[in-house]
Amino acid sequence: MADIYVGVTDRGWYENLRALRAPDEVNFWRPSADQFHALNPGGLFLFKLHYPANVIVGGGVFAHHSVYPLDLTWDAFHERNGVDGLDGMVKRLARYQPALRSLDMAARQKFQIGCVLIEQPFFFAEDDWFPAPGWQQNIVRGKGYSLATAEGQDLLRQVQERLSEPARLATVASPSPRYGEPVLVRPRLGQGSFRIMVTDAYRRRCAITGERVLPVLEAAHIVPYGEGGRHEISNGLLLRSDLHTLFDRGYLNVTPDLRVEVSRRLKEGWENGHEYHALDGAPVSPPARPADRPDPAALIWHRKELFAA
Repeated sequence: MADIYVGVTDRGWYENLRALRAPDEVNFWRPSADQFHALNPGGLFLFKLHYPANVIVGGGVFAHHSVYPLDLTWDAFHERNGVDGLDGMVKRLARYQPALRSLDMAARQKFQIGCVLIEQPFFFAEDDWFPAPGWQQNIVRGKGYSLATAEGQDLLRQVQERLSEPARLATVASPSPRYGEPVLVRPRLGQGSFRIMVTDAYRRRCAITGERVLPVLEAAHIVPYGEGGRHEISNGLLLRSDLHTLFDRGYLNVTPDLRVEVSRRLKEGWENGHEYHALDGAPVSPPARPADRPDPAALIWHRKELFAA
């Protein structure tokens, strides 16, 4: 597993993103549905332009890889996909996947692409672009580097020297003295990455009903972002859109022992809701990884501050 990965991209993607006002995340999307296993979350992911430029122009912190439908990828990241619209994304994708041209719009939107989610991106001024060390012209997609090598150490040093805030990368890759093991930390997620990572953590099923129709599933914050809640999987639940609305408005709750709680005020206020009251006491299916399970403190906060008991 590499500590730093240099991925190849085109100048149009880079220029579109550099023109945005300080994006907190970008999607380094790939035209194929192949998996990406070259880097652990928290590793440094760098952007290199296609031949003949062959220069590193920026980068960020790798958070997650997912294979996701094209239309939902656009919904999650919009212009942070490095294109100016869904139609533009389809056209650019068709350069690499010509079969897209023969598909109708519905089929195009469901087309699966790779999403490499990059947090805290940075973009160098053109005077600061530099060649990737040891790069061979036959490398098409990217190359990994280890911080246990002089080449990897030099690459990290060059990146740090070019950042306006050199300390920024101290939380990304901090090698111990000379070729020691790097210390990688969990990246801060943006909204789009939160959405996709919660979706994947819950195996693309509603935590309450098991619904699998992806367009109606939404990543709900347990503690709302506006109330100080973070974009973290443990502060999220994957819910069917109607249940998400009820959860946000305090008609639905999840207890720390992962049971559904439905407010009696749902029926009192709307003279209906039999379908939702039938869910009262139902179990909630959490993510497989313990670290991704709903934070009990967040669930307690939701009941105290939002739930209409």
